[in-house]
Amino acid sequence: MANALYTRLQATADRLLKSYGQTGTIKRTSPPDPVFGGDPIVLTYPAKLVPMTYDQRYIDGTNILTSDRQIYISSVGLAIVPQVGDIATAGGVDFHIVNADPNNYDGVTNVVFIVQGRMA
Repeated sequence: MANALYTRLQATADRLLKSYGQTGTIKRTSPPDPVFGGDPIVLTYPAKLVPMTYDQRYIDGTNILTSDRQIYISSVGLAIVPQVGDIATAGGVDFHIVNADPNNYDGVTNVVFIVQGRMA
């Protein structure tokens, strides 16, 4: 059962991202069938998100680059959980997701997705 606190936090995060974020997409490419082959299938999911620049103290040039963005993605209405390898598109710019944090504190409710996006 979902904890009421995390449900309220999820609603607050969704409200803020709808107010101050932008409409974007999460693209996931599924590999071709290992037996029959074929082309990879790209599925696109609409999302509310906001890309933010990392604070200078976190940029080390190896794990986090100056061009990387910390992308907050609303979990409400999103059909998938963003993961490494997906592509987040915001403002016409594609970001490869290189690190993901689902912010799922009780194992049931995804409050907000925070991912590290690297420009494609």
